[in-house]
Amino acid sequence: MHAPDVAATAAALPDALVAPFLAAVPGARAAVLTRLWGGLWRESVVDPARLGGAPPPLFGPPLARVVADGAGFDDPGRLAAALGLPAALRAELDNSVANMALARTAPPSPFGGLAGAEQSIVDGHPLHPCCRTRIGLSTADVLAYAPEHHPEVALRVVETDPARWRTAGVAVPARFPVHPWQLGRALATGLVADTGVDVPARPLMSLRTLEVRGGEWAGRHVKTAVEVQMTSAVRTLSAAAVHNGPLASELVAGLAPAGLTVLREVSAGTVLDGGGAPQRALGAVWREAPPAGADVLPLALLPHRPGLLTAAFLRELAEVLVPPLLALLAQGVALEAHGQNTLVEVGAGRPVRVYYRDLGGIHVHPGRLARAGRAMPPLVGALPTSDERALATKVLASAFATVLAECVAALGDDGLWSHVAAVAEACVSAADRAAVLEQDWPVKATTAMRLAADPLTDRWCTVRNPLRRSRR
Repeated sequence: MHAPDVAATAAALPDALVAPFLAAVPGARAAVLTRLWGGLWRESVVDPARLGGAPPPLFGPPLARVVADGAGFDDPGRLAAALGLPAALRAELDNSVANMALARTAPPSPFGGLAGAEQSIVDGHPLHPCCRTRIGLSTADVLAYAPEHHPEVALRVVETDPARWRTAGVAVPARFPVHPWQLGRALATGLVADTGVDVPARPLMSLRTLEVRGGEWAGRHVKTAVEVQMTSAVRTLSAAAVHNGPLASELVAGLAPAGLTVLREVSAGTVLDGGGAPQRALGAVWREAPPAGADVLPLALLPHRPGLLTAAFLRELAEVLVPPLLALLAQGVALEAHGQNTLVEVGAGRPVRVYYRDLGGIHVHPGRLARAGRAMPPLVGALPTSDERALATKVLASAFATVLAECVAALGDDGLWSHVAAVAEACVSAADRAAVLEQDWPVKATTAMRLAADPLTDRWCTVRNPLRRSRR
C-alpha cells in the first residue's frame, strides 16, 4: 500500500510545492519525534534506562533532538529503528512526517463555517506519533482528499439490492454515498451499482466524514468507509458501529443536560454479502450537523487559536464542558470527549454550548443507567461496560488529560487548573470523585497500541492529576 516518505512525497509534488514542503520537513520531524518520545517515556514501550534526559511534559515544545542509547536522533523513524521497533511502525512514522510537512504548506482554508475551522487543523492527533499517517493514499490522493488541503469532493451515490441492505435508525433506501477514493473498490465487489449521481461535499477533520453541500442529503454530515489507515485504524464501518450509532444517539440525547447537544446519528446502513455478512467497506452513517449560522469549532482547534483561547475563555469553557460530562458519567454514560468528537459554539467570543458527535467510542454502564431510571438499549460490542474504572477512563483520558491539558499548556498557566478543580468539585458525583479529583489520570497509550497484536484494543498509561494539587 502507498505510504510515501519524505523523499517519495517530494518526488511526486508539483515543482512549485517542493521547496515549501522541504522547508517544512524539519518542523514536522520535530513534531512527530516529540509525540513518539513522550509515548516511549509514558507507555513503557522500551526500557526507560535507554532514554536520555528526563520524562517530557505531556504537552510541551517540539523536540528537535533526543538521545537514546547514548546517540542523538532528530528523526523519529531513525529513533524507532535504533530502538528495534518494527519496520512497519518506522514506515508509518516516515509517512506521518511527510504528510504533516505537506499539510503545513497548505494555504488557509477558503471555506467558512465548521468545515473551514476543521480544515485548519493541520497537525492531527496531539499525542499519537502516527498523527498524520494516510496509509493507502498516494501523495496525489492526499492533496486531492485530505481535509488540510481544502478539497471539495464529489461523493458518488451507489445502490444495492434492497434484500442486501441493512439499516439502523430512520430507514433509508438502499442507496448511499461512497467516497471517490473508495468508489472503484466498492464497484469491484459486485454488490453495488453506480447510479451516476454525485453529491458535493467537504471533508471535516476526518477525511472520511464530510459535510454534504447538495443533493438529497444536503445539510447532513456523512461518515463514509475508506480502506485507508489513519493513525491506528483502517477507517471502515463495522456492523456494531452501524447498529449502535442511532441507538446510542437517542440514549445520550435523551439524557443530555442543558448546555450539551448530541449530533445524532440518525441513520446508518451496510451492505450484506451473499452469506448475509455485513461488509465493512460498503456503508454509510448519516449524522446531524450543528445549527446553520452557529459559530462552532472543534475543541482540537483551540490551542492553535491564541486570539480566541485566553485564560478567561478556558475558565468559561470548563464551566460549559465539565458539568454535562460529569452529569452524564454519573448516569452511566461516558463520552469520549476528545478534540475531534467535541465541538464548542462561540458567541461574542465566549463558549456558550458544547456539541458531541460520533457515538462509537462511548461507554454505557447498565447498573448506573438503571439507577438513573433509564432502560439499557441493545448496544453491542465494546460500548456496554460494568467496569467503573473503564467508564471514568473514557471521560478523563479525553476531555481532562488531553483537551483541557493541551489548552492549559498552550496558555502556559498551570494556575488555571484551580478553576477546573473548583468546577469539577461542584458537580462530580460521590462515585466519581476520587477518579476525577484525586487519582492519576489515564491517557491512551497510542504507541503501545500501535505495536500491539490487536491495535484497536484500548491501552492506557497514567499522568499526574493536576486537580489534586490545585485543590490544596
